[in-house]
Amino acid sequence: MQPASQRPHGPPGSLASSRRRPDITTLYLCATPIGNLGDVSERLAEVLRTVDVVYAEDTRRTATLLRFVDSDRPIRSYFVGNEAYRATELVERLESGESVALVTDAGMPAIADPGVSAVNAAVEVGATVTVIPGPSAVTSALALSGFGGDRFVFEGFLPRRGNERRVRAGEIAAETRPVVMFCSPRRVLDDLALLAEEAGPDRRICVCRELTKQFEEVWRGPIEGAIDHWEQTPPRGEFTIVVEGARTVDETSLEDAIERARSLVEAGLSKSDAARQIASETSFPKKPIYDALI
Repeated sequence: MQPASQRPHGPPGSLASSRRRPDITTLYLCATPIGNLGDVSERLAEVLRTVDVVYAEDTRRTATLLRFVDSDRPIRSYFVGNEAYRATELVERLESGESVALVTDAGMPAIADPGVSAVNAAVEVGATVTVIPGPSAVTSALALSGFGGDRFVFEGFLPRRGNERRVRAGEIAAETRPVVMFCSPRRVLDDLALLAEEAGPDRRICVCRELTKQFEEVWRGPIEGAIDHWEQTPPRGEFTIVVEGARTVDETSLEDAIERARSLVEAGLSKSDAARQIASETSFPKKPIYDALI
């Protein structure tokens, strides 16, 4: 292998930038397969075989990836718990003339995964930062949903607890564009139950499980149907959920729905229950009705 000082500093097949210090090399943000190693691109394999070091969210999973592409590059851990410290170390390697690859367990670093600190630190010292694109659970699930992808929102994971969790779910319910979100198998039923409360049990969703893997599953239907399905089938693997956007409605119709909810409150229902009932009976999400009641 060439010494670091003699290697090209730009990504394979490209010209290096002339607007940086010549002694600082490149940080490669590497999108890795979301489940199927057969999705490794030739360009990703080349980078993982030729960089000086690979920083990885999970060194054990990345070791499997490196064996798959026949790479003997050293691996350093880079996860949420040590991200701040490792970003400094990573930049020191760039400044010493080494090239660095950053990978996460699946998908693109810095997208609902560690990596933002590495990008900012590398840019601050004038290093070249480039991307090795690859598979995406976000765009894959959106395409499978059939809800359209001209405009969409990526939500990531819902907060695990606290008021922000319900606020975020309410925002998803009110969003008119499709929303893509991630769920762990331990929390998918809780997340679905919360979405049913905020968006109504009849809101359509597409639930993608274990995308690109042997037991890939794509389920489409109303939220209440998804809850029934995974109550009977214990959730396993990683979930990507696409929530269909709320229907665009006129203010007069919304005002009618709010008045119906106020009548239920006057009859003794709580504001939350009244908003939930009217949301289930109409095409409106719970949040704007409840907000008007309070």
